[in-house]
Amino acid sequence: MKLSDLNNLTLENIGTWPVPVKAGFAAIVFLLILGFAYWQDVSDQQQRLAEAVEQEATLRMTFEARQKKAANLEALKQQQEDIKQTFGDLLRRLPNKTEIAALLVDISQQGLAAGLEF
Repeated sequence: MKLSDLNNLTLENIGTWPVPVKAGFAAIVFLLILGFAYWQDVSDQQQRLAEAVEQEATLRMTFEARQKKAANLEALKQQQEDIKQTFGDLLRRLPNKTEIAALLVDISQQGLAAGLEF
């Protein structure tokens, strides 16, 4: 087969083409169809995969933050109990309503003894 024979090939007479040329043309058509199918199907799947990977990263960060909080939960509960106990102790130290009048009288007497005028 000569190069000039390849120039004379037309799509109207594909049946008369030599077998190697037919095989090459069939391979090119097959690759074009395969490329189109890849572009139609796989590119959409790749986009969905990229979105899923991004969502996984977001969910992983959320999970890690919540896991850190959960790991400290017992320590935080103990700290809360300690704060409640300290607050209760401080509340008990404050004077109640009946003790306030006596406290004011004591403050006034101490002030007068020190020479202060109220």
